[in-house]
Amino acid sequence: MSRFTLAARCNVKAATLPDVIRSNDARLPQKQPYNRGSEPMKRFALILLACLAGSAGAAAQSYPTRTITLTVTAAAGGVTDVVARALGQRLSETWGQQVVIENKGGAAHVLGAQSVAKAAPDGYSLLVAEAGTFTINPTLYGKGKLPYDEEKDFAPITGIVRINQALLGHTSVPATNVSELIALAKKKPGELTYGTAGVGSAPHMNMVLFESMSGAKLLPVHYRGAAPALTDVIAGHVNLMSVSVSLALPPFRTGQIKLFGIGSTKRLGPAADVPTVAEDGLPGYEAATWFGLFATAGTPRDVVMKLNAEIQKILADPDFREKFLAPQMFEPMGSTPEEFADHIKAQTQKWATVIREQKLSIDK
Repeated sequence: MSRFTLAARCNVKAATLPDVIRSNDARLPQKQPYNRGSEPMKRFALILLACLAGSAGAAAQSYPTRTITLTVTAAAGGVTDVVARALGQRLSETWGQQVVIENKGGAAHVLGAQSVAKAAPDGYSLLVAEAGTFTINPTLYGKGKLPYDEEKDFAPITGIVRINQALLGHTSVPATNVSELIALAKKKPGELTYGTAGVGSAPHMNMVLFESMSGAKLLPVHYRGAAPALTDVIAGHVNLMSVSVSLALPPFRTGQIKLFGIGSTKRLGPAADVPTVAEDGLPGYEAATWFGLFATAGTPRDVVMKLNAEIQKILADPDFREKFLAPQMFEPMGSTPEEFADHIKAQTQKWATVIREQKLSIDK
């Protein structure tokens, strides 16, 4: 790069740049030995750093100048998709740029995550991902077996929502609370079945956690999604399930299922009559999943912070909460990028312990 090209990019006079960069191949003057500490080189380094810093700040101020793509690691119509589209609409209205939702479900969220991991680090390719993408898959698949590095290929921006899960069962299950359910499962090890939304899904792992903490032994039945699994619980083909509270309440209110407890830390307003699993027989148990926003690693810090600030603003908006979060009983979990990264790390360690204790894996 010539000093004139650099000068144009940095908005400084070419005369202020050292002669050591006067040619496109940056050759040093032939009559002067290279001196790493020379004044011209020091001046050049300072100007270059100022240029880069200025460019990053300018990029954040102007961002976005074109279409943003939000990749969702779930099929269209699911809860993740609904929240992502609501956020995308708000971002588009605020910034005057189109936000496109791209659904890439399947393969335990791997496909969607992979596409963003390989994208340009400019803030125009973002990922809305379920917790397991980062906290469960790395251990479940094994080190080096995912097509991306969950720690090095992504920049966490913020958590979006937490979704509490309910522990439910068919009406024929001879138990009325969590304590009785645990006693029944211990009396009949491996006989009670539970439905999941696939290996490694939240409905699967929260039941694995239940087994780990209670000492019960259950039999998983894997489905391609939570809806068909819940349908089979209602029909009596499967005994138990862990699923979002918003999906569990309607059939519970109509007497189609039993609701043993909710995996939240306290009772929820719309289901205040239902105890938590922790208070009803399994202290310390929490069953939830969450969705968060990520950018490709290397995205400018100012762009990450601009996205973070806007998402937090949206999540704090009473109208947004009433329209999109309250009906699904979602809890907003906006945070700084650092707090979000720490949360992911703690959750990863928690699930790694459970997965290894239960000897779970996906051979690839």
